[in-house]
Amino acid sequence: MSRSVQSARPALWLDKPYYSLHAYCRHTFDEKLYKIALNAGMTCPNRDGLLDTRGCIFCSAGGSGEFAVNTEGRSIAQQIRCGIDLFQGKRTGTRFIAYFQAFTNTYAPVSRLRMLFTQALEAPQIAGISIATRPDCLPEEVLTLLTDLRQTFPGKFIWLELGLQTVHPQTAAYIRRGYPLSCFTDAVHRLHLRRLPVIVHTILGLPGENRQHIYETICFLNTLPVFGVKLQLLHVLEGTDLAADYRAGMFRLPDQECYTDLVIGALERLSPNIVVHRITGDGPKDLLIAPKWSLHKRNVLNRIHQEMRRRDTWQGNMRRRTGLCRKAGKEPYETGIVHPL
Repeated sequence: MSRSVQSARPALWLDKPYYSLHAYCRHTFDEKLYKIALNAGMTCPNRDGLLDTRGCIFCSAGGSGEFAVNTEGRSIAQQIRCGIDLFQGKRTGTRFIAYFQAFTNTYAPVSRLRMLFTQALEAPQIAGISIATRPDCLPEEVLTLLTDLRQTFPGKFIWLELGLQTVHPQTAAYIRRGYPLSCFTDAVHRLHLRRLPVIVHTILGLPGENRQHIYETICFLNTLPVFGVKLQLLHVLEGTDLAADYRAGMFRLPDQECYTDLVIGALERLSPNIVVHRITGDGPKDLLIAPKWSLHKRNVLNRIHQEMRRRDTWQGNMRRRTGLCRKAGKEPYETGIVHPL
């Protein structure tokens, strides 16, 4: 590690040139926290007919819940116990994060949500819960419930994970996100007022977006009270409408070298106060069509870390104090042309 990076980055980042979730947990909880992916049996307004029946264009039939523990006939409490058992052979801490991952996890009656979240928070080894949901599925009664639960379990945290993916309306329409940017912004501010931390999901490599589009999404997040971000590599999964477009040649995916450059550029523009929860992604091996190089996750992470050190750069290194980032850097990267809607 060069002296300039050592002096520029806070000591709490530990061994990485960005503010990782690992570093946050080490300093906040004195240990690493592993996530246990859960399936609460939810659905989504993009699937049940309220907005659409097809889901987001990239979303698998499992609603991103393929990595949840075996859920058939099991309560949340049972899923947590099974999930903890899976980590018995690993060198971990003593506590875990209960991650409500599959589909939209506030899209249910408040009475059911209270029962599900309470089961998770009552588990002794759970440090807190992280709830994946949509900004258009956060009515006031749900926020009141989450506020009540935070007060009932003062020693545990409640995080909300919102899938923004992009700030650009044409891309949002193509991926069938189903809500305007104003809805997302409003949700973030409402959650912030309730002291409920927000983790934002973004996707790098969406069809029709170039390097500048990606950086504008990142810089937009700097203007909001955001706790964390996930930088997700676009995966093409079997059984999705995105797969059909990919096979038809409507867009291309970045190779590993290009993705490494995109991630570094995004991190350089991201506020150093935002915790980075992910810089790649996990595509289910039996569903993943492309990019196959992403299956070697350790290699992907190592390449990113090594390249940041080689460039002597770090999170926030190119952040602009006001407005959007205008410097795209290097030659334009183009993922393809969005087909007519």
